[in-house]
Amino acid sequence: MKVRILLILSIFIFACTSNKNSDAFVSEVSGRYLFNADEILEVYFKESILFIKWRGNDRLKPLKVNDSTFYLAELNEKLIFNLSKDVIELAPKKEHEGVMYTFKKLGKGEKIPSEYITNKEFENALLAYQKIKAKDSLNRIVNERVLNRLGYQYLRDQDFERALGIFKINNTLYPKSSNTYDSMADAYLRMKDTANAVTYFKKALGINPENRSSRRQLEKLTKK
Repeated sequence: MKVRILLILSIFIFACTSNKNSDAFVSEVSGRYLFNADEILEVYFKESILFIKWRGNDRLKPLKVNDSTFYLAELNEKLIFNLSKDVIELAPKKEHEGVMYTFKKLGKGEKIPSEYITNKEFENALLAYQKIKAKDSLNRIVNERVLNRLGYQYLRDQDFERALGIFKINNTLYPKSSNTYDSMADAYLRMKDTANAVTYFKKALGINPENRSSRRQLEKLTKK
């Protein structure tokens, strides 16, 4: 009976400690990884056990498969830590259809565009967006309409600084778009900056004389 109890205790202790990782591994892989161009997957440790923060859940606990591989149930994926490349790779499986998925580790102090926007670091946000666009011009993160909607979300909340910051970024990314000028004009108008509103409505019409929104607003402003 005593032998059986000791065996059960040994198995229990092993199960409780098997998820622990070496100090070297903890040091190497701790950090933030790009889940996509504007979303973070953060790896951290508590008592040498690996946890992940992702999409509002800061206590995801992957099951350790071996020293470099962990199964994350929330993704239904095996995460493989490639220390030589500073990336997390998804283990190949049929559903990936031959595509290799990797999450790159961010450098110290490096942020994603939305974090720069939150911190009102608009120049850094622009550089981040430009980098994404240069790599993948079809990426949804740098889609003109997506950025425009984001700007209007801030505008509805009367967060004029961030709204205008995003509209300026969109205008820089898409300088030949009448709509980006129209949105900037709209932001200035709601800020009661009539002079700049008029200037940007005119610029919008200079690119597209058929922009009805800009023409209508400009007529209202110039009649006053």
